[in-house]
Amino acid sequence: MKYTRITALAAIGVAATLSLTACGNDDSGKDSSSKGSSPSSSSSSDGGSKPDGGSKPAAGNAKAGSGKDAEAHSGTPNGATKSDGKVKFCKTSDLAIDARDAATDKNSGRIDITMINQGSTTCSATGFAGVDIKDADNTSSPIGRGHAQPRVTTLKPGDAAVFDLAYSIDNSGHSLTNPTDIQVTPPNETHTVSLKWPAGAGKIKGAYTDVEVYPTHTTK
Repeated sequence: MKYTRITALAAIGVAATLSLTACGNDDSGKDSSSKGSSPSSSSSSDGGSKPDGGSKPAAGNAKAGSGKDAEAHSGTPNGATKSDGKVKFCKTSDLAIDARDAATDKNSGRIDITMINQGSTTCSATGFAGVDIKDADNTSSPIGRGHAQPRVTTLKPGDAAVFDLAYSIDNSGHSLTNPTDIQVTPPNETHTVSLKWPAGAGKIKGAYTDVEVYPTHTTK
């Protein structure tokens, strides 16, 4: 009987030992799984850093936006220059305009057209005026430009600019033209004034196409 009891107790002891060993193996498996999850977690953390890397294009977009802001800012001084610093062209309504005979001899005809700035601000009359000559038969002929370079013509209030019409005088008494009016449009303007052809001015030799208009210049 004692032998049988001892054998039974020994069997129980072996079973308990095996049970403890199995439990130890299960725990070590869990630990291994837990330890193995760390690299996975680290990898996930690295992958999570990609949005930070993705934020770099957003910074680039910010730079592009700031470039536009810089461009807009750089445009501001230009806008200020146009409205504040640059002299505007003289308006026809601010100019007192007249024409006179300025021929220096009997062969070279010249009509001087003077424009006085009666406005309250400085303006520019630089360039060629538009000129048409009206004939007694009520036809108008545009006058071509002479070969000359425009000069800067800035007019303070009260200052005058002059341009002239040049042509050859017909002394034969058989001129085919009979001018009555000079229609003048100041440089860079659209409004026209009509002036009487100066009394006593020489007759035009040839046709109106032989008359030339020259650019403005100051009288100072």
